[in-house]
Formats: sequence, C-alpha cells, structure tokens
Amino acid sequence: MMSLPGSIAFDEYGRPFIILRDQENQKRLTGNEAIKSHIQAAKQIAHIIRTSLGPKGLDKMMVSGDGEVTVTNDGATILKLMDVDHEIGKLMVQLSQSQDDEIGDGTTGVVVLAGALLEQAESLLDRGIHPIRIADGFELAAQCAIKHLDSVAEPFPISRDNKEPLIEVAMTTLGSKIVNKCHRQMAEIAVDAVLTVADLEKKDVNFELIKLECKVGGRMEDTCLVKGVVVDKTMSHSQMPKILKDVKLAILTCPFEPPKPKTKHKLDVTSAEDYRKLREYEQEKFLTMVKQVKDAGATLAICQWGFDDEANHLLLQQELPAVRWVGGPEIELIAIATGGRIVPRFEELTPDKLGYAGLVRELSFGTTKDKMLVIEECKNTRAVTILIRGGNQMITAEAKRSIHDALCVVRSLIQDSRIVYGGGAAEISCSLAVAREADQLSTLEQYAFRSFSVALESVPLALAENSGLPPIETLSELKSRHVAENTSTLGVDCMLTGNSDMKEHHVIESLHSKKQQIILATQLVKMILKIDDVRSPADK
Repeated sequence: MMSLPGSIAFDEYGRPFIILRDQENQKRLTGNEAIKSHIQAAKQIAHIIRTSLGPKGLDKMMVSGDGEVTVTNDGATILKLMDVDHEIGKLMVQLSQSQDDEIGDGTTGVVVLAGALLEQAESLLDRGIHPIRIADGFELAAQCAIKHLDSVAEPFPISRDNKEPLIEVAMTTLGSKIVNKCHRQMAEIAVDAVLTVADLEKKDVNFELIKLECKVGGRMEDTCLVKGVVVDKTMSHSQMPKILKDVKLAILTCPFEPPKPKTKHKLDVTSAEDYRKLREYEQEKFLTMVKQVKDAGATLAICQWGFDDEANHLLLQQELPAVRWVGGPEIELIAIATGGRIVPRFEELTPDKLGYAGLVRELSFGTTKDKMLVIEECKNTRAVTILIRGGNQMITAEAKRSIHDALCVVRSLIQDSRIVYGGGAAEISCSLAVAREADQLSTLEQYAFRSFSVALESVPLALAENSGLPPIETLSELKSRHVAENTSTLGVDCMLTGNSDMKEHHVIESLHSKKQQIILATQLVKMILKIDDVRSPADK
C-alpha cells in the first residue's frame, strides 16, 4: 500500500479525508491568486529586459559572485546570468534560452512578448474570464498571427555571388549590439564564414566548422576571417621556424614519451649501469618516435599531449617542428581542415594519414609575447576561424556573442529563405490582422484575440520608447498608415531618419525567427495560465 502524506480520518457521515503533515511549514497559493503571483514575476523579468530591445537598447552589466563582469544586451545572456529564484522567472529564462538555441536571435523580443501577453491575461482574469478560455483564445490568435506572417512574408534570394541581401540581414541583427561601429565589416565576416561552410543544396550549415577565437588587444576593426584554423599555441621550441610552406601535418594523440606500463609500476635501479641503460633506452625510444614521424613524410607534428625538454631538443635537432598541448576540439578542426587523420599510435602513422596545409605561420600581437598559429590554404577550405580583437575582455566576449547571433540568423535564412520586415513592422501588421479577426468571432475568445493584438504592440512600443520617441503617438500613426496604405513594411524609425519604411532601411528579419517567437511566447503563457495551485516550503 502507498504511504499517505498524512493521517486518514472520517467525518460524521463516514466520509474519509486526509490530514496532511507539516501543513504549517507549507506555503500555498491557489486559484487566481497563484496565477496573479506568476504573472507578476514574469512581468518583472520582461520589464528588466524591455530596455535592451532594438538598436538603441541599453546594455546591462552583470557581476558574478567572484567579481567577473559581463556587459551585454543579448536577452538570453542577461537572463542566464541573472540569479532568478522564482519558479516562473526560471521558465522565462528557459524561454529565451530555447529561442537562442533554435534561432540564435530574437531572445529579447520573445521575453517582452510573453510579458505583454501575461499582462493582458491579468486584465482578462479581472473581468472574470476563465484562464483556460484565455489560454485557448491566445493559442487561436497565435495561429492567426502566424498565418498572416506567412501571407506577408517575401522570398529572399540566396546565392554565393550576391551576398548583399544576406549582409543586410546580418547588419539588422548586429544593429542592437556593441559592435555597431564596425557594423558592415562584422556582417560581411559573418556572411562569408557561413557561406564558406554552407551546403546550399542540402540547405545545411555545420557550425562546428566555424571557430570563434578571441584575442584581447588591437581594435575591434582588426577582427578578421581566417580561411583555416587559428590555434592559441606556438611552436614548442623558440628556435623552430616561424613560417612553414607546403606542410604535411602529423596529427598525434599519443604522448612523446617512453612507454609506461598502464598498471601501477615500480622500477628498481640498483646500479649506475642500470640507470645508464634506462637513459639510453629512453633516448632510443625518442629517436624511434621522431624517425617514425619523419619517415611518414611529416614536416610538422601537432600533439595533443606535452613532451619534456629533452624530446623538444631532439625534435629541434632532427628539424621536425612541433606544437604541443593542442586541445581536443582544435585537433578535430585541424584534421577536418587539412584532410588528415588523427593518429593514436606512432606505429599507425603512414603517409596517407597526413594532413596538408599550404602555409603555417605564427602571428604575433603588438608588443606582447602572445603568439598564435595560423594554418591556412588547407585541403578542405570549409573550416574557417573568426579572430575577434577588442580593447578588453568584456568587449571581445560581447563581440563574440554578437557575431554568433549574426551567424545563427544567416544560417536560419539559408534553411528557410523567407523574410519579414523588422522594426516592429511585422508585429503591427499581425496585431491589425488579429484585431480584424476578433470582430468576426462571436464567442468569448474574441476578448483573448483583442488582448493578443494589444500584446503584439508591446514590441514596437518598446522600440519607440528606447529610441526616445513618444511611444503611443508613434504606434498610432504607424497603425493608421498600415491600414491606409495597405502595407506591412512600416516600422518604428529607431534611427530617427524621418522614414519609417523598413524596406528602404533594409531592416530584415527571418520569418522562421518571428514565427518561433510568437509560438514560444504563446506556449509559455498557456502553461503559466494553467497553473492554479502552488505548494512550496514556507521559508521560500
């Protein structure tokens, strides 16, 4: 029999009921009170993020427990670093995270939209409408909005020859980030990187082939795209050549040291003679290893493990340049780029397992002793590295996040090449479509539809507010122009140019990203509205 959470008792009519244990230590919220508490928590989080939306959005500074500072306006990063205690707050964090995983961009917008939907739901609850009816109404309204997005979406040309449209999309994404002073250059780098590794027939982009490497120092404008692999290592000996041409690489995951028994072992050296023999044996082993690498025709050894000074000296003597302590992911990238095989044992090294690179050189930076290895002109040109420079750690980290967002957006366009216009244009258009649909409904859901249409307006409102424009006037003017001119390209003029047509500003967003935002926000809101009873320990 199952153990009960309390004791069982009977009332005067013989009906059983359970007296729960530890009831005084539990805190309980039920019914509308629980829903209101959840809505309050979600609104709070949406309010924090709201000011980071758009090209004029403000950054947030997060300081971790050990004093590490992060400055960012990427919604997903802000929420991930925020120490959220409330359980509904945690759901909002996961919401932005799932948008980040799926699309990579639009993480701020999705939280703002979810917050606005919950705010509208609160006023519907106050009117006495049942939460399930509200949730179902929102679901129908989201489907209506998505149908409308499909109808206003435009096809988008993607080809390797004409990169300009893709660069414009990447520039839209980067507009709200810290890198917007070298806006165009970053967008070009992102588009070039994606097109290099993209398989346009399969509509697939393998992100593992794009490596983002940060190096503090220099200006952000010094960021460059390297058609090859950049490794944050140097040659193992300072006297080895710094530039190698037509290189054959041996990629080794076995250590350059004499073999040791795998089990615990103890070696007794009883005389000087024995010691000498051991020494000679080690030397001989080293020489055999180096010879095996040389015989295979390798002119550069890339090792996953280290080797001691003696081995290092021998390699220099035998004129075999080597790089040590190269990490696992980098070894894999080098193998993909150079067409080599990763060799786990010296005995297995054969000429056909070597990789090829046209040029291997050491890069040095400014006056520091920092150096990096660049492996270029490889057999497989599809592996690329973006080398990000910047004045300090915070800037390079934020630039890395921004470029990652741009890469994700270009990828989602290659996968589904339809677009809508940004700057709140798509939201206003959807809002009007949902409001029109509401008038056709005779059921209670029409209230949810109207609320959904008001919630969609929160994005253009936040954009106008963050750009220093009067939000209500801007929105009402745009809505009337949308209806009068029967267009869906008018959005908030954040750059204050006097022109609201997003088509002319080339403010473009992928349709997939917009649809995903509406679907995810609606799903979360439905889930929150369906929770009507919360039990938690009283100390919380």
